[in-house]
Amino acid sequence: MPKKLFTEKEIEILSNNPYVKSISSKGVTYTDEFKRIFIAENENGKLPRQIFEENGFNIEVIGIVRVQRAASRWRTAYKKSGVLGLRDTRSDNSGRPTQKELSLEEKNARLEAQNQLLRAENELLKKLDMMERGMKKNE
Repeated sequence: MPKKLFTEKEIEILSNNPYVKSISSKGVTYTDEFKRIFIAENENGKLPRQIFEENGFNIEVIGIVRVQRAASRWRTAYKKSGVLGLRDTRSDNSGRPTQKELSLEEKNARLEAQNQLLRAENELLKKLDMMERGMKKNE
């Protein structure tokens, strides 16, 4: 969790930057375009602070630690997955998977598997019961 929370004034300042996708008191989400610009400039030898400042960000408002962490995260994602790694996928993943309607064959297969599992559990319980009875007789 970030230690520096943004004030209302700082949120207003940052939200006016075209490279800010969204902002809250706790964090900034940058546009995919800015991330691509950042990677290109960074590979040409520019420092993260310089890139942010040239694109209209006030480092005093954002904080140098937040800049360095974003830079590190983006470089890692770019090395791992290329430009696609820089995409913000949070809107694509809404959380719970959608529940699709199962066909009759799929429903039947599921019920068969469940039935087999229950039969196997019953057999195991019967064997355990028999073993316990055998031990009691031997005592």
